[in-house]
Amino acid sequence: MSKFAVLGYGVVGSGVVELFYKNKEKIQKRAGDEMDVKYILDIRDFPDSPYKDKFVKTIDEIVNDPEIKAVAECMGGVEPAFTFSKKCLEKGISVSTSNKELVAAKGDILLALAKEHNCNYFFEASVGGAIPIIRPLHKCLAANDIDSVAGILNGTTNFILTKMINEGMKFDTALKLAQELGYAEKDPTADVEGHDACRKICIISSLVYGRHVYPDSVHTQGISDIKLEDVQIVNKWGGSIKLIAKVSELENGKILPLVMPMIVPFDNLISRVDDVFNAVLVSGNGIDKTLFYGRGAGKLPTASAVLGDVIDSVKHDRTVFSQSWESVSDNSFVEDWHNYKAPVYFRVDTDVTDTVKFVKEMCPENCELVDAPNGQLCFITPVVSLTEADSLKEKLESAGAKVVSLIPVLK
Repeated sequence: MSKFAVLGYGVVGSGVVELFYKNKEKIQKRAGDEMDVKYILDIRDFPDSPYKDKFVKTIDEIVNDPEIKAVAECMGGVEPAFTFSKKCLEKGISVSTSNKELVAAKGDILLALAKEHNCNYFFEASVGGAIPIIRPLHKCLAANDIDSVAGILNGTTNFILTKMINEGMKFDTALKLAQELGYAEKDPTADVEGHDACRKICIISSLVYGRHVYPDSVHTQGISDIKLEDVQIVNKWGGSIKLIAKVSELENGKILPLVMPMIVPFDNLISRVDDVFNAVLVSGNGIDKTLFYGRGAGKLPTASAVLGDVIDSVKHDRTVFSQSWESVSDNSFVEDWHNYKAPVYFRVDTDVTDTVKFVKEMCPENCELVDAPNGQLCFITPVVSLTEADSLKEKLESAGAKVVSLIPVLK
């Protein structure tokens, strides 16, 4: 029999236990072995829980039990999750986690420990919830040269933007609704400022390109400054504003990861991904483009991904080497985000009457004018670097115009 432990009995941890016992018979069949939850680690007491006899308060009881073959780490945060995961791996106990903050910060160390002790560190649930993206990237799509991965990796911000697009809500109103529905925390900073999506694109970047990408190497911009006016103008033009996490491999061999609001034209399926759903678009030289879509968070969807990894842990008697990346001492392989190139949307307050002449005189050739309310000028540039876009902003403002918004268009 393969016995495992669950670290943390919050939303995800309790979901892992619930889903395991709900689907125990089928899970055991797929694992090829009888399974059971032997321990649940939490500092809190749960006297009314049907699993109250399984609760322990120290990691030592788990790591010193030879019956434990795997652990589901559902604690969140870097510590004590890192210390606990490290202790498990050093004992040859495989760890499956939903903890994107830990994987983004310490994944290289934990993967190396798993390799050293012939076990596994799995993290499918750390990106995209129930969407299978980690395993396809290092298995199903392994024959491809992947040039970019881009998508919506945060359901809270996508819900807020959907309400702004479909119902004309202002940002603050939509955020309050998200909090009332339980999609956003009381402190929504990690979601609305892009930190959650940043951690996830770090994990994807590290896995795809083989070197650890740390969050402080990734330019991260959230949605708190997105104006309802821009959402409406862009929607009329033919696109949606989404918080996009993206990484690309450049011709110079560097990679460019970033998180920021982008305009997604309606001919891109990501533009139609609404509410709390996530989507990840992978581009490679064999597949062209492949889209992964589904619920990016939630108790049972995330628990499903964690348990999928636990099943794999039980089935594997050695390290899966394809799911790994190297530690790095510097980030010189990460390109400056200012060199990201894309068409860029501008909304400008100006009193000029001949907008066509103004754009021709002030802007790059082939700018596309976009319908805008009176007193404002909107246009989309051809492909430019974000440095060039900032220079254009300075040029416009030196001519007396006020640049209200500047948003790249997803290519």
